[in-house]
Amino acid sequence: MDMAVKWMPREHGIKNHDRYGSEHWGTEAPCTVYDKRPLKDPKGNIIPGLYNVWIRLNNPSQYNSYTTEMVKGVIAGFENASTDRSIVAVVFTGTGPNAFCTGGNTREYSEYYSMRPEEYGAYMELFNNMVDSILMCKKPVICRVNGMRVAGGQEIGTACDLTIASDLAIFGQAGPRHGSAPVGGASDFLPWYLTIEDAMWSCISCEMWSAYKMWRKGLITKCFPVLKDEKGQWVRNPQIITDVYVKDGGLVYGENKAGDEFKKAREWVNNKLKSNEFDFALLDAEVEKICWTFANLFPGCLMMSIDGIRNKKKVFWDQTKNPNRHWLAANMMGEAYLGFGAFNSKKITGVDTIDFIKYRQNIAEGKLVDEAFFEEVLGKPQSK
Repeated sequence: MDMAVKWMPREHGIKNHDRYGSEHWGTEAPCTVYDKRPLKDPKGNIIPGLYNVWIRLNNPSQYNSYTTEMVKGVIAGFENASTDRSIVAVVFTGTGPNAFCTGGNTREYSEYYSMRPEEYGAYMELFNNMVDSILMCKKPVICRVNGMRVAGGQEIGTACDLTIASDLAIFGQAGPRHGSAPVGGASDFLPWYLTIEDAMWSCISCEMWSAYKMWRKGLITKCFPVLKDEKGQWVRNPQIITDVYVKDGGLVYGENKAGDEFKKAREWVNNKLKSNEFDFALLDAEVEKICWTFANLFPGCLMMSIDGIRNKKKVFWDQTKNPNRHWLAANMMGEAYLGFGAFNSKKITGVDTIDFIKYRQNIAEGKLVDEAFFEEVLGKPQSK
């Protein structure tokens, strides 16, 4: 094509906009895995030159909790994917059938970061950058929830654009029970997804809600069964009520079953998982379907649309992430020290929380918060 300004000097070739090499990724747990997979059409044909990136939290023995180095791996993954011109979408997931992510690594929190507020503040800089890397990624982000999405896992999950879940997944926060607060994103994002009272109760109660309940309430896009019966037929999570929506005038769809019915269902599910008899085929087919939908849209218009929605979440996140970072750091000198310490020492004491009533009684008496105070509320080592 003739150009009126063909005389103007131009540079050609391809620039490399990657921010990182592979130094923050790995294959052996604990690590973050960066897996660039070919884009496929609905018939399973590979599309040359186009890819989806799967960023996988790989720490299954600790329910895919993220270590400090894993956080760096997530940041590197999202920032590199953002500027990789060959990538259509990012799929954020975890290893195995039990957990997408349960948040920060409690052992690391208790044994290293507690009583070191400046160190934890530096860690929270990384955490905030991780959330930012998701919200700023210039590719659509799908959270593929393969199991529990709890605490910090819920926070990085709600930073994503869409959520597709295993129907065995549970969702919730754990901070107020274990020495923290869900101010790493959940308190900013959940009020956009849920009613304000559902968001409030989810943040403070530490209740775990099923994938079907969260689907009903609008937190996730879809959930799919991952277990089959002896005939090879898909079985929806038998621990959850999915065949009735209303009972005695109340909404019951997505609630846990009760009594022996629940116990039998839990045993059946656990046996299946222990035998590795799970299948993510339906879940992954939906992920591929969504990625193919993305591939058949104008990329610029797609990302402008996504960023237009993301900006509503960023309004609150950007206002609160820095002051929350300071509070979380300071909290490592008190309630976080107790909460994470109790959880991390359960094998020693037999309990994973402090004595909350004694804690409140001590506060009511105006006691000095010192080591003697801590000793009173923590569990005691059990004799062997």
